[in-house]
Amino acid sequence: MKRDYASLLEEVGKHLHDELLPYWSHRGDDAQFGGFLTFFDRHGNPTGETEKNLLANCRLIYSFASIHRAGHDPDGSFLERAGRGVKFVQEHFRDPVNHGWYWILERDGTPVDRKKIIYGHSFVIYAFSEYAMVAKDSSALDVANQAFELLQVKAADNLFGGYYEFFEEDWSHCKPGMYGGDRKSMDIHMHLMEAFTHLYQASGDSIHRRRACEIIELIRSRMLHPEHGTGMAQFSPDLTPQQAIIFRNVWGSDREAEDPQGRPLDNTSYGHNVELAWLLNLSIEVLGLDRSQYVTLIRTLYDHCIQYGIDRQHGGVYCEGPHKGEAREKNKEFWQQGETLVAMLDATAAFGDERYWHAYMNVHRFVFDHMINHEVGEWLPLLGPDNEVLWDYMGHAWKINYHTVRSMLECERRLRELSS
Repeated sequence: MKRDYASLLEEVGKHLHDELLPYWSHRGDDAQFGGFLTFFDRHGNPTGETEKNLLANCRLIYSFASIHRAGHDPDGSFLERAGRGVKFVQEHFRDPVNHGWYWILERDGTPVDRKKIIYGHSFVIYAFSEYAMVAKDSSALDVANQAFELLQVKAADNLFGGYYEFFEEDWSHCKPGMYGGDRKSMDIHMHLMEAFTHLYQASGDSIHRRRACEIIELIRSRMLHPEHGTGMAQFSPDLTPQQAIIFRNVWGSDREAEDPQGRPLDNTSYGHNVELAWLLNLSIEVLGLDRSQYVTLIRTLYDHCIQYGIDRQHGGVYCEGPHKGEAREKNKEFWQQGETLVAMLDATAAFGDERYWHAYMNVHRFVFDHMINHEVGEWLPLLGPDNEVLWDYMGHAWKINYHTVRSMLECERRLRELSS
């Protein structure tokens, strides 16, 4: 297959500059109360739902700052909006008594869910580190470091390693089961790796590097399947693998905390696997690690996705399946597509194997022909096995632009590097 970088760059650039960035150039800001609104219907119009969650608001801060860093913000408006988001998170999400950040607020900043969810805290670190680097704002870096230090005191498990993830307002552990108090997950530890790496990039502080390296080692040694090398979703506090259950504090529009059994233990996410691989590759670079120690791990994650996750008939990447064997959940969610695009370019550059390029082209065509709502500018959230549209909203509490904008920025940069 001939690698026509020029036409791919043109297609990515056209979507990014003519559709995706214009869509977000005038959506999300809450002019009345500050912060960001995230609920949009299939036409991109506000739905009237106005709750604000920590994760989405921090992800928008990150996205807007990263757009500026990538050189796509000539008038500085995206960076200015990121700064307004930073101000709102500081003034309203932050708990002045118990410290940390609330999970969900009313539109006006009144806390609705005061729990301390580490998923959200990881993105405080990530977003404020990005903003600090882009805006040259030392106070934002101080906030990111304070969040990091708080996790070391309140959430770190010094017995078994890693971090607990669900806490009440006063930092007491949440109840077990659907409340999450007795679980650890690969997903959140992956995002902590991402956040600590970013914080080290901003600060140069050795403690940030050391904690990022500890998480990498924990994921490598305890959170990947010992035989197949693929990601396992959830664990008990002592890092024994558990069936992945749905938590009451959920982050998906279709998720309900009703099934106590959860997913099968023999289950892995193609999207999380390849996202882990390319983020790990980035951490290796930033942290100055020996890449040769991780090549097999990274390539195993990429190869598993190619073998079992790619839909060769209709295009795209499936959601989930066993550690070895045919995909079990064959719907196609937007974020897996975005992460797979970046990952397959990452693999192509690292290994030069045409299989990765073929996989990129498969998912690229699927995204541009089926998943992007070109009339509106954003991506559809979920398609079925035959590419039928299952969900059609443009924004939700958990679907904003973290995966879509980041994917296109990374793909544009990587395609340029591959073509040079």
